[in-house]
Amino acid sequence: MIAYGIVRFLIWVVAKLLWRISFEGLENVPAEGPFVLAPVHRSFIDFGLVSAVTRRRMGYMGKESLWKNKALGSFITMLGAYPVNRGAPDREALRRTLDILEKGEPLVLFPEGTRRSGPVIEHLHEGAAFVASRAGVPLVPVGIGGSERALPKGKGLPRLVKIHVIVGPPITPAPIAEGARHPSRRAVKELTVELQGVLQDLFDRAQRAAGVAVGDT
Repeated sequence: MIAYGIVRFLIWVVAKLLWRISFEGLENVPAEGPFVLAPVHRSFIDFGLVSAVTRRRMGYMGKESLWKNKALGSFITMLGAYPVNRGAPDREALRRTLDILEKGEPLVLFPEGTRRSGPVIEHLHEGAAFVASRAGVPLVPVGIGGSERALPKGKGLPRLVKIHVIVGPPITPAPIAEGARHPSRRAVKELTVELQGVLQDLFDRAQRAAGVAVGDT
C-alpha cells in the first residue's frame, strides 16, 4: 500500500505539471466498499490518470503481453494489475476480478476494451456491466478529456495540453433474479447501453473542459 501511494502521488504530480490535470465529480467515487470504475480509454496514460480519483488501491486488468517483461510485470502487479487474455474467454481473469470485489476492493475496467480514437463512444464490451451486475456493485463512469491529445496511440513523447477528468454518479445494476447465478443477458445489455450514453456525455463535457472541441480528438 505504501508503494502504491507513492507511485500514485508521483503520477498526480506529473499530471499536474505536464497536463494541468483537473477533476470534477470526485464526490461520486465511493469512499468504501467495492465498485467498478469504468473510464473512457483514449491513451496509455489513462491507467495512471484514473488512479488519482481515489486514494484507495484499485485493481487493474492488463493485457498479458505486459508481463513478458519481468521487471514491468512485477512493477504493475505491485500496483494491483493482473493479466487477461484478450483473444479468448479468460476464466482465471474473471475469477480474480470477482475475488477483488468480494474482498470489498474497487477495480478499474475499461468498457471499450482497448484504446480507441475519436470523439464517439461505441462498441462497448459487456464485461464491465456483467462484472458489476454479477457482483452487485456500483458501476462508476469516468470521462477523460484531452488524454488523446496528450499522448496519442503510437506516440512516445507527451504533449503539454490540458486534461480534465469527470466522474459521474454511480450506476446501480439491476439485481440478479432470485435463484439465478448470473445476470440475464438482457440486463447486461441494457446496462451497457446505459453506460455508453453516460460515458458519451461525460466524455463530451470533459473534452470541452480540456479545450477540445467536441467532434475533435
